[in-house]
Amino acid sequence: MPLIETRDLWQRRDGQDILKNINLRVERGEVFALIGPTGAGKTTLLRLIDMLDTPAAGKVFFDGADVNASEKVRLEMRRRISFVLQKPVVFNTSVYDNVACGLRWRGMGSKHIREEVEGILDTVGLTGYKHRNARTLSGGEVQRVAIARAIAVQPEVLLLDEPTANLDPVSASRIEELIADVIKRATIIVIMATHDMSQGQRLADRIGVLVDGEMVQSGGSREIFTLPRNRQVAEFVGMENIIDGVVISNEGEMAAIDINGRIIEAVTDFDVGEEVSVCMRPEDVTVALAKLSSSARNCLAGNITWTVSAGPLCRVEIDCGFPLVALVTIRSAEEMALKKGTQVYATFKAVSIHVIRRH
Repeated sequence: MPLIETRDLWQRRDGQDILKNINLRVERGEVFALIGPTGAGKTTLLRLIDMLDTPAAGKVFFDGADVNASEKVRLEMRRRISFVLQKPVVFNTSVYDNVACGLRWRGMGSKHIREEVEGILDTVGLTGYKHRNARTLSGGEVQRVAIARAIAVQPEVLLLDEPTANLDPVSASRIEELIADVIKRATIIVIMATHDMSQGQRLADRIGVLVDGEMVQSGGSREIFTLPRNRQVAEFVGMENIIDGVVISNEGEMAAIDINGRIIEAVTDFDVGEEVSVCMRPEDVTVALAKLSSSARNCLAGNITWTVSAGPLCRVEIDCGFPLVALVTIRSAEEMALKKGTQVYATFKAVSIHVIRRH
């Protein structure tokens, strides 16, 4: 039995459907990431799971019990969940008192509270801050206080809403390390909403993609990022190469797809004549100045139309009769002197292509 389950969950606001027919099951000890564009409904879903709001339709179950069965059940279930907001609120008191508040509300003795709080402050790297007023801390430090306060009560479920949003890269990295440490230390459910797709990949066992209030796909990170169900998901997870074509032959699921007169071979079971979209991650495209001796079935000549640096990588846009994007290392780009107008060969494997039905 899943610890958290939603059945046919809907939420409306101002006459608009914010969430539509959400069915979600999360098992004990599982880390589930909700990804999706701003306004997709991620925070709304977390608030419903935390019982802060009541759904317009559908039900939320905690450990098999309907959370709206009675106010008593609702209160008991809420005590087993902690929620860290995107912009956490801290009390105008010391870091120690902020972290201790949940334990005091539960009637724990002062000695036990002291032992628990000091241990947790050590875990989150705030041992030297316990007498500081929490409202004088930086954004990253406040986030650590909020996480410390949330885990102090030893919840069965930890909800995180955009835990590294609005933080500088160093603070964001520290918070992510802290979350990873919490996951390793405790066998709890973690459900986190994040716009950072790579963060979801790094931390989560499973990922759900919310678009316009609908859970359009859920599964392991490889499935989500390399086998998107439709164009919406493909675009959101960074599948920059989404190219429309038509299947002109298919023998043993090795299909030839016509794209503006150029032929791409891909592994797919789509039938001849079907209108499809070919999806390919930029990192799966190899760029060279001459044809490579390779087992890859696809090698297309083209001219570079644009290059731009992106950290240690160079994003290369190529006109192959259709636009194609590749990622190469800065070092490789410099060695090949890649620039606008350079003729190159783009090579990619048939198995690196994911084919979806065109809508």
